[in-house]
Amino acid sequence: MLGFKESPWIIHYDASSCNGCDIETLACLTPLYDVERLGVVNTGNPKHADIFLVTGAVNEQSRDVIRNIYHQLPEPKVVVAVGICAASGGIFRDCYNICGGVDSVIPVDVYVPGCAARPEAIIDGVVKALGVLERKHREMVAIANSIDKILYLRAEAIDAPEILALQKVAYQSEAEIYGDDSLPALQQTLEDLKDDFERRPQREATVLGARDSSAAGPDRIVFLKAVVNGKIIGSVRGYAVDSTAYLSRLIVHPYFRKRGIGRRLLDEIEKAFPGVTRFETKTGQQSKRNLYQLAQRGYETFKTEPFTPAITWVCLQKERKPAIRSETPVLQP
Repeated sequence: MLGFKESPWIIHYDASSCNGCDIETLACLTPLYDVERLGVVNTGNPKHADIFLVTGAVNEQSRDVIRNIYHQLPEPKVVVAVGICAASGGIFRDCYNICGGVDSVIPVDVYVPGCAARPEAIIDGVVKALGVLERKHREMVAIANSIDKILYLRAEAIDAPEILALQKVAYQSEAEIYGDDSLPALQQTLEDLKDDFERRPQREATVLGARDSSAAGPDRIVFLKAVVNGKIIGSVRGYAVDSTAYLSRLIVHPYFRKRGIGRRLLDEIEKAFPGVTRFETKTGQQSKRNLYQLAQRGYETFKTEPFTPAITWVCLQKERKPAIRSETPVLQP
């Protein structure tokens, strides 16, 4: 948590303000206040941010953008509403296209009053946000260290935003390994993921790669989730075509790794396809942890495919062992 406190990263979004609060927010970066000397960084990538700072009232156009940015921020995260417009809609609240304050779309942790909010107040709001961030971090660590019950359930389309947010967090470590954020899991949008819940699988040359529409499978893609205290902390998906089940995106939140959750999810998704005789999946060539865990579960490499100059997919397969019949003789009376 020390790194969060000493160098919080912020992403700023203008929902639809008069630019008064935006100017004051940027003033915090000028030499007079110079919050960067305190470690505060204004980033343009939500996947790198800890604090979501929003100015202006929410309108019909910015509502979906705010929600999309929020779901891309990794956990734990804090939302700061700067100015009276972000808090309640302000003088624009009765306009036909205004939905209200930021809390009408996403949960808000800290409110900074003012019209426009002064730089001192904005800096004070960020400091309070750090306290909230530290508390959320402690709560997540406490949950991770005291897991008493994990539920493994079938995920539904309503879980898509939470699964996508988890996916963005889980794949950050993969992006760091390759120095490449073009991984499909990081580029997927919420609309694409929602479509996956309804899309019927098709025969593919590689796992979730180029599609061949000549042969469609009978069932939709199966999503599983691991839930702790109502929060999704792991997920995996797969579908079957003929006698092969294609599995992908086995993810576990970094706070909950090394607890066997990934292995259990893999077992559960295999059980979801009792009629197949073969499983196929893939991972990057430098993802040593993934390759080791899959090898431990009986998966073997059968081919590799280039994806980018830095990433090569390693395709693995596993044959399902036939059920062993009992040879115990029947006792005769």
